[in-house]
Amino acid sequence: MPEPKVDCVLDIRAELSECPVWCERSQSLYWIDIPPGTLNRLDPQSGRNESWKMGEPIGSFALCETEGMVLAALKSGIYRHELPTGRRELIARPEAHLPDNRMNDGRTDPAGRFWVGTMRDPQDGSRQGTLYRLDTDGHCTPMVAGLVTSNGLAFSPDGRTMYHSDSHPSVRTVWAWDFDRAEGRIANRRVFIDTNGMKGRPDGGCCDAEGCYWMTGNDGWEILRLTPDGRIDRRIPLPIAKPSMVAFGGARLDVLYITSIRPADGLEVQPQAGSLFAVRPGVTGIAELRFKG
Repeated sequence: MPEPKVDCVLDIRAELSECPVWCERSQSLYWIDIPPGTLNRLDPQSGRNESWKMGEPIGSFALCETEGMVLAALKSGIYRHELPTGRRELIARPEAHLPDNRMNDGRTDPAGRFWVGTMRDPQDGSRQGTLYRLDTDGHCTPMVAGLVTSNGLAFSPDGRTMYHSDSHPSVRTVWAWDFDRAEGRIANRRVFIDTNGMKGRPDGGCCDAEGCYWMTGNDGWEILRLTPDGRIDRRIPLPIAKPSMVAFGGARLDVLYITSIRPADGLEVQPQAGSLFAVRPGVTGIAELRFKG
């Protein structure tokens, strides 16, 4: 079976494009560029990209139930941000005591809570990152400590499993947890895949409708599909070395969008690094949930 064609859908060559989120209401793809702190919205039909400046690095975000409102995980904290006006309300600042840390990968769970991890920036290998759970009432709870680079959050279609990774080269592991949707608790942490010895390490991820986990192989020039038991089911080669995250979108949720990182060198063999790509893998995804707070 030939591999599906990978297309560049936005040749923007961003510094660190991340966190693609499909909006079913507008049929558009939201995404971020972390260091300059921009939130973007791509209309795949026209190719037009709209951008909002957050004023500081943004690690991830979630669309809210209220139209035009996003939950933005910025370096200084987690905010409710109104895109049309720029008005912003601080919801939580869990790491005010760690000025060298910033927010990183985040995702809304099946009950509408927001999970987000942190990391030291610039990285020095220290394990001062934490995974937090932000409840719909704004209460922020530390859930997993001792992380270098928190990443890879995803929830299985039945809502019973949470995936989470540490993408730092010293860890490069994805874990699976039993997830309690009603209480937002996690338990029974186990290794889902250890990528030591593989060419790519885990970055962002998502689940498809069949319950498989899609992992970006950062530094590996590929994305991987893993079955619920952690077996590599497929590999799709990419024209860029450092894919950063994946998300299903399109009217049928059958398009897999891929963000990427633009490295400081080696661009002669990957000139479009940092841009957004898309592939039709032959499976569908699950709709991205909105924050209910």
